[in-house]
Amino acid sequence: MFIVRPFAATALCVLMVFPAFGQMQMPWSGGAQMPTIPQVQPGPITYQTPEMAGYERPRFSWFSRNYLPRSVRNITWADSPRMDRLMRAGNVYLSLRDAIALTLENNLDIENARFNLPQAEANLLRASAGQILTNVSNSISSGPSSAASGVLAGAGGFGTGGTGGNASGTQTGVLSGLNVQLAGSAIPALDPTFYVSGGASHATQPLTSTFVTGTNYLITNLQNWTYGVQQSFLTGTTVSLGKSDVLGYWQNSPNNNLNPSTNSTLQLSVTQNLLRGFRPSINNREIRIAKNQVRISDLTFENQIIATVANVVGLYWDLVNDNDVLRVRQKTLDLDTTLYEDNKRRAELGAIAPIDIIAAEAEMKGAQQDVHTAESVVLQQETILKGVLTRNGLDNMAIVGARIVPTDHFEIPAQEAVRPIQELIADAFAKRPDLEQNSIGLEDTRIGMTGVKDALLPSLSVSLSASNTGLAGQTNSLNGGLPPNALFLGGYGTVLDQLFSRKFPNYAASFALTVPIRNRSAQADLISQELQYRQAQIQDKQLHNTTKLNVINNQTALTEARGAYELAIESRRLQEQTQTATRRKYELGTATILDVVTVQQTTVARELSEVNALNTYIHARLNLDNAMGRVLDAYNVSIDDAKKGVVGREPDPIPAVPPIAAAPAGPSGAAIVRR
Repeated sequence: MFIVRPFAATALCVLMVFPAFGQMQMPWSGGAQMPTIPQVQPGPITYQTPEMAGYERPRFSWFSRNYLPRSVRNITWADSPRMDRLMRAGNVYLSLRDAIALTLENNLDIENARFNLPQAEANLLRASAGQILTNVSNSISSGPSSAASGVLAGAGGFGTGGTGGNASGTQTGVLSGLNVQLAGSAIPALDPTFYVSGGASHATQPLTSTFVTGTNYLITNLQNWTYGVQQSFLTGTTVSLGKSDVLGYWQNSPNNNLNPSTNSTLQLSVTQNLLRGFRPSINNREIRIAKNQVRISDLTFENQIIATVANVVGLYWDLVNDNDVLRVRQKTLDLDTTLYEDNKRRAELGAIAPIDIIAAEAEMKGAQQDVHTAESVVLQQETILKGVLTRNGLDNMAIVGARIVPTDHFEIPAQEAVRPIQELIADAFAKRPDLEQNSIGLEDTRIGMTGVKDALLPSLSVSLSASNTGLAGQTNSLNGGLPPNALFLGGYGTVLDQLFSRKFPNYAASFALTVPIRNRSAQADLISQELQYRQAQIQDKQLHNTTKLNVINNQTALTEARGAYELAIESRRLQEQTQTATRRKYELGTATILDVVTVQQTTVARELSEVNALNTYIHARLNLDNAMGRVLDAYNVSIDDAKKGVVGREPDPIPAVPPIAAAPAGPSGAAIVRR
């Protein structure tokens, strides 16, 4: 019975306290509900429910959920069905739109970045409890580079530069990471706490005198219980309500009026910081930083999407370029083979010297080697691209053995859009996520400094407490039956009546002041924070300057790449005319085989120069889009699709005819011809 009574009293205390807690302002703005891990729409990317995790939801989940682990979604290694729908007869017929869609659905760099979003939400949940923030990674993976990457033009923008880089390369913004706040005023714990402790004891104490206790050895039996609740607030206030009981207090002393007895104390105390740690703007700084970090995680995810999309676009057009190079090499091999066969027949007729056959055969063998090298580059590029477009595609032998057939062909627009460089720079400043990310990082640093400045103040706190005491028991049969005051006769119910009717009230007020004499540690922390903030401002300015430089350089590179491509076309056209005339002279006997070989090699070089010039132009345009932060707009990429990991658009139809004449508008005014 003695054990049950304390818990009944605890329930009464909780009922008294919880309504007050129900009215308090939650640590996040507007009294909104506690932030939760965001749920995403059904598809390959879904969160597990508790039932999916293998256990049933408890009946009192509103209470028990606070002490159970929150389930998060598992990783699925299955590729989206889009790849299978694009395969036919061992070939993957791939448009650029489908390449981007497969990337959003299957790319592991994007899948890894998706986990940063709920991590930031969990960090906000941690900060809402008054805890120091943990680190959330904001690194960006650049993706793999192409098999042959010697034709890229212009400087990259933020992220990866659009053409790939080190396969393990990462990039972090100047202030994109989360700086764990270790200096500054202590942040109060904002989650309410319930505590309980108890025990029982038996003690025997020999005494030298019987004057006080009436016995030479004092035997004491008792049970003690302590329980209560405590809550801190953003104002720097701490409120606690506690109750302590001593039950079954029995002694063998005949001098006690009550034996056994019950003693209980109910105390309410309030402590308020007045200097250091006072006011919400100081104590909620981690919450504000955590909210900013949620936005930074969104921007980091967008940066990763931009980097990955730019990378896959570059890989796709590099594959198109590699196929064009292979086509030129194969065309050259066909011409060299025809020349070799013609020379053999002419040598049999005695029209040319045998040495001409050897020269033609040597040229043919060299062309065969070039074709073999070009085929190897194409195969490597296809493997790299398949690794980016799938999660476990390289474990599927059907995909490993499939050949990728690009169905898009890039056509340079007839005329470039002319915009002032100031407008391009203004667009870059408005659209680039990393610039906003840096601005938020600077704001986080300023918020953190408020706590460091507050730590310079002395510590002053004021405490007020009010308590009630109750005592009751039975007449001590050892002292001859002398009756005690009737007010104290009774059991635990009498004690509770005394407590709640406040028959024995107590009041106390106190203050505590701590003044650091020299305060060097706090001064050093503030100096370090301000110096780091100045460095962050410099780095932010450098990022803006670099953005301007990249926009200007990439705009210049695009103009030069277009001019180089137009010159390459004209040079190739003139060289083809020269080759035709030289071969005609050779057939008439006015030119040697060396003349034919030399002209033909020059023609091949001109054709390859045209192919590479087109690829250089494509990458120059991609780099400019990347530097201006408009990659997602240029290729119609939806952030919502990227977050869900599901692209609702149907795959492009597999072509059944050669390239058609229609050329729908492509990114930035360019045309993409569907094969």
